[in-house]
Amino acid sequence: MMLSRQLRQDYAFCEKIIKASSKSFYTAFSQLPKEKARAVYAIYAFCRLADDTVDSDDPLAKKIKNLQKLEEQLKAFDKGHTPDDPMWRALRDVFTRYKMDVSPFFDQLEGQKRDLSFKGMADLSALEEYSYYVAGSVGLMLLPILSANNEIDDSLRESAVSLGIAMQLTNILRDVGEDFRDNNRIYLPSDLLLHYGIRIDALMEDGVNPSFIELWESIAMEAERRYGLFWDRIDRFDEDCRFPVYVAAKLYRAIIDSVRENNYNCLQLRNYVPEVKMMGLVLEARKRFKKR
Repeated sequence: MMLSRQLRQDYAFCEKIIKASSKSFYTAFSQLPKEKARAVYAIYAFCRLADDTVDSDDPLAKKIKNLQKLEEQLKAFDKGHTPDDPMWRALRDVFTRYKMDVSPFFDQLEGQKRDLSFKGMADLSALEEYSYYVAGSVGLMLLPILSANNEIDDSLRESAVSLGIAMQLTNILRDVGEDFRDNNRIYLPSDLLLHYGIRIDALMEDGVNPSFIELWESIAMEAERRYGLFWDRIDRFDEDCRFPVYVAAKLYRAIIDSVRENNYNCLQLRNYVPEVKMMGLVLEARKRFKKR
């Protein structure tokens, strides 16, 4: 199906957003067939808008108002009205081309609401529930695109959600210091902090210690379990999507190793995957899929 000039511009707008905001995601998803890549870019632009609404420097009242406005736009979109905006026009085209479900988009906004009224995480179960809303929901948004030619059942949904949760846990493990220092937030579960005798404010002054490493690894193990669950079901995704999605997961999983290689310093350092390693992982994945 040919795209109008306007729609090409709308998708280009969305592509600029993912390219500027997430090098790893763009590196992976730009490998998709063009139509599917464009669809991913539009969904990413929606999620970025929701996230930026909450992470802005605006007063809390304005953040709440802006998030309510976005939710009202989504409700109108669900009823067939398309706001006059590049992201919404691109998203309408995605909903026309694929068997999309609007529910995870609302779940994403619920996750952002929880961020605005953040009160900490009581335990790992609460952390994973929160991670579903802000990230697992994204897996469900993308599923009709990445598995357009296969039946989407509960097993496949679980795989997509697990990948999203694993990625969010990875974010939290990477950003312990930044979250506390810049946003006064602690996403590490309260029961684990108590169990290991850790106070983040003291840790920020004293540095990483063995107890913190044990706590960090306990969450990393859960993230790695969820990455594994996703990788075990990679063949359930469309053949033309397996390589890019596999790469996206590998690149994000590599952040965990980057923190380890930096002696678990996620307090003062911003850990990332070096470009050379990223390219190595992409080549490794390409060889793996060529053998199939």
